[in-house]
Amino acid sequence: MPHLPLANPEEIGLDPRRLQHAYDLLDKWTADGTIPGGAIAVGRRGKLVEPRYFGRQGPEADAPPIRRDGMFLLASLTKPIVYLGAMILVERGLLSLSRRVTDYLPDFAAHHKEATLVQQLFTHTSGLPDMLKDNEELRRAHAPLEKFIAGAIHETVPLFPPGTGYSYQSMGTLVVAELVQMLSGLTIHEFLRTEIFEPLGLASTSLGSRGFPAKTVERIVSVQTQAYQEPSFNWNSPYWRELGSPWGGMFSTPEDFAVLCQLMLGGGKYGDVRLVSPQTVALMTTNRLDDHPELPESIRRSRPWGLGWSLNHRQHDDVLCDVLGPHIFGHIGSTGTLFWIDPQTEGFCILFTSGERARGPWRLVALSNAIAASFV
Repeated sequence: MPHLPLANPEEIGLDPRRLQHAYDLLDKWTADGTIPGGAIAVGRRGKLVEPRYFGRQGPEADAPPIRRDGMFLLASLTKPIVYLGAMILVERGLLSLSRRVTDYLPDFAAHHKEATLVQQLFTHTSGLPDMLKDNEELRRAHAPLEKFIAGAIHETVPLFPPGTGYSYQSMGTLVVAELVQMLSGLTIHEFLRTEIFEPLGLASTSLGSRGFPAKTVERIVSVQTQAYQEPSFNWNSPYWRELGSPWGGMFSTPEDFAVLCQLMLGGGKYGDVRLVSPQTVALMTTNRLDDHPELPESIRRSRPWGLGWSLNHRQHDDVLCDVLGPHIFGHIGSTGTLFWIDPQTEGFCILFTSGERARGPWRLVALSNAIAASFV
């Protein structure tokens, strides 16, 4: 299946002069070394402005210019795609959001987690921690994904009773990935490939680099790494790239990811391929925190979440865009990635960079704001 057709900005109702502000910012930040490299892709009404690429293929001073076919480590942009996969199983009657996690994974009851509902894993209201206590040790030992899954099920201690608070939880996403594996009989990597990526023709998208031919790995853009990460297990290491963590190990290109954005704008359909129903897309992309009666009103209003998809958290450091409302949905990633989809304008914004987000999260928001302002 082909990528979105290309169009000039004016053809799809974008102001090229305003869009240029975003290009100029990323050009400046990559030229002065603040961000090693990146790409901007903007689409609307089923078409895509040709992606623009900036900077180098990696953070090293002698890294070559960024490749036009470069594949980016998406970090937590992986999460909504994993949740999309889980919703496919919900539609098939194999998984129920309203059942307890222990109905599927009895061992999850460890440390008094027996009351946790499946949906609470989707909305970051489960009380699970973001990472395991021995996260660093497991990475240093090059532990397989099964070790992380075992830790998430058996070792995690809730931060609060499920449904009573909000805390961003990568381990909740991992438990959902294990539910997908158990119910489908496939690894989460195989499931996403056969149920999402291949039907949509996304040859440059994979959970983990093992999904690519050996030669294709050369296209991966290296990223700035976090301070605690040692070379043997950092984001650029063969171990981490091949692990394909369900909470942050997906690779893609702007052109491929634009198809996923258009799929959501199309109510779960792209071309002749339907992955989920329009009703499911609506549930995934509207505030589901109202489904939790014990959740404080302040959280429901200021931290809206769909089913695995982030809504716009204005007045927080994980805002998707300052100048758009809570109706947009998407996600942010720690490797310097951000995307949002706006059903009101039928548009989307994709920002893939290789600059660690924590070193300047406002930069992604600045780019996002400039792009949003180009929709006229």
